[in-house]
Amino acid sequence: MILVTGATGFIGRALVRQLSTIGYPLRALIRPSPRTPRLPKGVPIEVAVVSLSDTRGLRAAMRDVETVFHLASAENQGARGDLLATDIQGTRNLVEAAADAGVDRFIYLSHLGAARASGYPAFKAKGIAEEHIRSSNVPHTIIRTSLVYGPEDHFTNNLSRLIRASVGVFPVPSGGRVVVQPVWVEDLVTCMLWAMQNENTLNQVYEVGGNEFFTLQQIIEIIMEVTHRRRFLMPLSPITLRALTVFLEGVVSSFPLSSFFLDYFAVNRTTAVDSMPRYFGLMPARFSYRLDYLVRKPWYRRLWDSLTDRAASIRTR
Repeated sequence: MILVTGATGFIGRALVRQLSTIGYPLRALIRPSPRTPRLPKGVPIEVAVVSLSDTRGLRAAMRDVETVFHLASAENQGARGDLLATDIQGTRNLVEAAADAGVDRFIYLSHLGAARASGYPAFKAKGIAEEHIRSSNVPHTIIRTSLVYGPEDHFTNNLSRLIRASVGVFPVPSGGRVVVQPVWVEDLVTCMLWAMQNENTLNQVYEVGGNEFFTLQQIIEIIMEVTHRRRFLMPLSPITLRALTVFLEGVVSSFPLSSFFLDYFAVNRTTAVDSMPRYFGLMPARFSYRLDYLVRKPWYRRLWDSLTDRAASIRTR
């Protein structure tokens, strides 16, 4: 049995689909919520409704579990997220439950730049979570990655949404030469599966990234080209841009970006361009070749897709 936390998230959904295709028995750890969990449709999966703060519930959820994929994080909740409760204490509770249950492998998805000494909350939380995992007696694999993109991500889709909503101009950090290595979600999931199946990855830390370096401005320019929406890029100082983001995040409940997003571009988050081929024998996808999901379909096409999806879900009940 494989237990997946964060299975309703962007990366988690892609991971669950691939694991199900291979035929692994799956269990998703879902935090209690009045909302219906967004698990992939048509995938046979058990559901354990347990909070990461519920130590007794976590031990029960570990029944018959051999491998844990820990993807859950509070980052995408922005100002409403609690990194201490979810990423730090939640990881500690989960790895302790895994140790008590004798889990064979604990695979954790972290960030390039994760470190206890980091001045950025998300990276600091990931660094402390890594320490909890390494200090446990659970065999583990930690994969640090750069920004991950793909359908339903919180990266390119939110930028595209903001570009579409902007009128004429779009703010970018002035003088920013910080670069990242975007990773295609399916490539990352393939690396995670390979790590699970290879004994040589036990108790190792891997840093993976795409084979291209981009600044935030270059990424925005590529998204504008793909979506055919041109905007004048207006440079703002990083401090001004952060203050504007924090303000909008506080007053607009559905604002698509958080201050954590700016942290991702505050420092270089890169590794060797050949990291993925060297560790996992996989050539990463080109960033600009995988962005067709950002092109908006005509309204009648979106309506037809919605109707067919609904009809398919009714047939599978």
